[in-house]
Amino acid sequence: MRRRDFIRVVIGSAVASPLAALAQQPAMPVVGFLSSASPDLYVTRLNAFRQGLKEAGYVEGQNVAIEYRWADGQNDRLPTMAADLVRRQVAVIATPGSTPAALAAQAATTTIPIVFSIGGDPVQFGLVASLNRPGGNLTGGTFLSIEVGPKRLELLHELVPMATVVGLLVNPTNPNLAEPTTKNLRAAAHTLGLQLHILNASTDRDFDTVFATLIQLQLGALVIGADPFFSSRLEQLAALTVRHAVPTVYQTREFTAAGGLMSYGASFTDAFRAAGVYTGRILKGDKPADLPVQQLVKVELIINRKTAKALGLTVPPALLARANEVIE
Repeated sequence: MRRRDFIRVVIGSAVASPLAALAQQPAMPVVGFLSSASPDLYVTRLNAFRQGLKEAGYVEGQNVAIEYRWADGQNDRLPTMAADLVRRQVAVIATPGSTPAALAAQAATTTIPIVFSIGGDPVQFGLVASLNRPGGNLTGGTFLSIEVGPKRLELLHELVPMATVVGLLVNPTNPNLAEPTTKNLRAAAHTLGLQLHILNASTDRDFDTVFATLIQLQLGALVIGADPFFSSRLEQLAALTVRHAVPTVYQTREFTAAGGLMSYGASFTDAFRAAGVYTGRILKGDKPADLPVQQLVKVELIINRKTAKALGLTVPPALLARANEVIE
């Protein structure tokens, strides 16, 4: 072989070897992330989800890819988005923070693993057979939401004892949350000697009607029911409650940080991190049927004292002492 031909063969082999090695590497797994909300709300929660993935050995962009689908509070878009993720043959579908997203994913596939994190009973919703033995292709975690609705009303009553007529805002297009929330708070209002009015909103234009009704009925306070639609409009709702001088409680810290009066509910950071860990474990080979549903019980009370002052309210010292955080 002539020297020139020999060099050509050697260089060709050197170039071909890495290409062949790359071709033999397994494709990066893809996680489908399906949410009822919008991405601007989920910055902190997504970081927690990615942290959970990292704890399980996966880093986005390095050894796992994530396909995001956001419904922006429009639950009717979820079935199409779930079907799209199934067509793309993602390795896992994660639906933390949204019962409608979990149900849409469940309806779309019986084979792709699904990791949920919801504020309700996944057995009652038909997502799993039992908490200890999920059985099918779904598992995940539960956090306290519907269960602590009465406590939200109790805390609001403690802060605004003169408000004897209270509103409850729910999303009628999400009956899995609206119906049990309404039932629980009716019972709690009766116990506290309060009159409860149910208000409905499922679109942005409904908010004008809701707050006009609040004024007409002279409601002294408002509980916003847990719902991804409301969560995706936290800043808007917080501003409306302050503008109309309505003391209001919601479930998430983001509401209070945006200017809302008070929040009481689960730590979504913990819930999303746990969902990330389970997603990573499934990518490693664990089967959802064998991963028991985690029950997360941590709750946080956040009070915005600046908003309280603007509303002419004095926060009782006992309530301040129980708060996990006070925003000044």
